[in-house]
Amino acid sequence: MRLKDKVVIVTGSTTGIGKAIALRCVAEGAKVVINGLDKEGGESVATQLGDKAVMYIEDISIAGAPQRLVDVAVKTFGKLDAVVNNAAMVVSGNISTTDLAFLRTVLEVNTIAPFALLQAALPELTKTKGCVLNIGSVNAYSGEPNLLPYSMSKGALMTMTRNLGDTLNRENGVRINQINPGWVLTETETLRKRQHGLAEDWYKDIPSVYAPAGRILKPEEIAAAAVYWLSDESGPVSGQVMDLEQYPFIGRNPPKDTTTIPVSK
Repeated sequence: MRLKDKVVIVTGSTTGIGKAIALRCVAEGAKVVINGLDKEGGESVATQLGDKAVMYIEDISIAGAPQRLVDVAVKTFGKLDAVVNNAAMVVSGNISTTDLAFLRTVLEVNTIAPFALLQAALPELTKTKGCVLNIGSVNAYSGEPNLLPYSMSKGALMTMTRNLGDTLNRENGVRINQINPGWVLTETETLRKRQHGLAEDWYKDIPSVYAPAGRILKPEEIAAAAVYWLSDESGPVSGQVMDLEQYPFIGRNPPKDTTTIPVSK
């Protein structure tokens, strides 16, 4: 068991990638705090995990929510070993359609809330010499044309990871790393594409330029990678960002005649 007896907070874990990470953490011996906005989904995850999980439903961007989440972990399980900052708004917007209020909301959830949770958790993580794993996106590097606010938020998250990688490790003994998923077949993504007018089984016929392997990533595959960074196997490594996509994202120029534009995690 690679995470035996570790206590892990996973934000946005009532569905999708966060849910997969929570399930995998428990399978590897950890206890987890389930957090998100979907109470019904959270209850379903918590039921699967039994006494290895506790659920706390609250918007992580609300003032005081990060500290309350940390308090739930410590009160329930006695300590905190790791935080997975996964909760995020995956939303469309470009320079013309993004007003300042919307941009601030996206940044609050995707960038500021992870920072606030890290601040709240740091005293406990220092005690356990724990770690932080940020779930970013390959869009952090520049992003798709209609994912401007989302891409900006993930770019800032990536800079935070790199900036704190040395500081936290040196001063607190706490590691912080990040994984940047590409296009992942989550429940939300499946529904979003149907709402965009694609077929019910759209994910079975994706242009090879976006899916050289013939399919896109599964949440469970992201979770498998997350375990490495949350476990002691990654040793003292900190401040690193690992892209999880099936092709080189930077420098790749897809043909202009493609018709299916993905919305990556």
